[in-house]
Amino acid sequence: MLPLSQFQDFIEQQKLFVQGNRILLAVSGGKDSVLMLHLFKAIGVDIGVAHCNFNLRADEAQRDESFVALLAKNFELPFYVTHFDTKKYAAENKISTQMAARELRYNWFEEIRRTAGYDYTALAQHQNDAVETLLINLTRGTGISGLHGILPKRDLLIRPLLFLNRQQIDEIVRVNNIDFVEDSSNASTKYTRNKIRLEVVPHLQAINPNLEKTFVENIERFAELETFLTIQVQKLAHEILDKRNDGIYISLAEIFRLNPQKLLLYELLKPFNFSENVVHEIIAGLKALSGTHFFSTTHQAIINRNDLVIVEKSVSVTANQFIHPTTENIAFGNVEISLVFTREVKFEVNLNKAFINADKLIFPLVLRNWQNGDKFIPLGMRNPKKVSDYFIDEKVPLHLKKVTPILVNGNGEIIWIAGMRPDNRYKLTTATKKVAIFELKIK
Repeated sequence: MLPLSQFQDFIEQQKLFVQGNRILLAVSGGKDSVLMLHLFKAIGVDIGVAHCNFNLRADEAQRDESFVALLAKNFELPFYVTHFDTKKYAAENKISTQMAARELRYNWFEEIRRTAGYDYTALAQHQNDAVETLLINLTRGTGISGLHGILPKRDLLIRPLLFLNRQQIDEIVRVNNIDFVEDSSNASTKYTRNKIRLEVVPHLQAINPNLEKTFVENIERFAELETFLTIQVQKLAHEILDKRNDGIYISLAEIFRLNPQKLLLYELLKPFNFSENVVHEIIAGLKALSGTHFFSTTHQAIINRNDLVIVEKSVSVTANQFIHPTTENIAFGNVEISLVFTREVKFEVNLNKAFINADKLIFPLVLRNWQNGDKFIPLGMRNPKKVSDYFIDEKVPLHLKKVTPILVNGNGEIIWIAGMRPDNRYKLTTATKKVAIFELKIK
């Protein structure tokens, strides 16, 4: 007899899906996934079968594909199959064959789920897989999220066999005379997971015969701990992360007060893809000079006086942009500058607008980044001032200095530090006949 009541109870307890959902089953042909297929078919769920051929085991891989295709046909189910050049993908991406196979299959499963209209993808991982995953994570080093190993449900992936261990699956398959195919690579210790399963787990089971049950209980505790931590970090982020137009600011004083500091800062910065090692470097460098940078794959963190500022990685604009009298809008990094002319001599107090005496403009004008040695005469002053000194006086964040647009006249004089201050030499006077209005806009 199939354990249908336990199967349905687990689905309901874990809220894996609801009646009417369509489920895509990942079926390799091994006993775990084949049992999962039989269970789903027996309870009458709308399902489809997906199979990956990784081209790693020659004739055996083709045998597996043919077996699963026939199984789907006998059950009158939709069948989806794909072939991967796994070794080539692994070499191109400089990752292990196992990791390559994982990335390829998960990406493909999601593509089929989405395009074929399934609600979830079901994977046939069981309690022993959860034990092995946790041991692998602990061996390699892991954060809180790695301690819960495999969860019954994560996003649109479900694992409805986590109520069973390997011995139970073996017995169910034997008693019900369920056909399956055996993956010969499962007996090899070439791969880390197999080495854990074949050489490590048996020793642990000798110490604790109920190893799977113990680990499942521990995993549930770790998952609850992660949930609690997530809630606390969300509250903390709301309190100390200051989201501004130019980035996310965290007071250094607030970082010094974090306890435990490394754990909480790591969780706060995790959405920006900072690794644990980089977070350690940030903590070690909190008293470093302003301007010290730390990088993730997508963002950079900059120590800016009394704050740590998180901004997206961006390529500084270095090419000059030319503005002609006919130019209406010109893009510059993540902003744009517009230009209109008027005979009405008036201005308004708005840092994002510059009202310039058009008669003094020598076209083409140049829009560029700040350069060492730049000087201008701030509006209302008589003497030149270095732009770098002006930035310091105005407490301009370090990460904005390099991307602030500088509008330069054809004679080399600075007309306007966009969004901040125009040059006094180009102010409107009673003799002004035509006004050029420049406006800074965020794209």
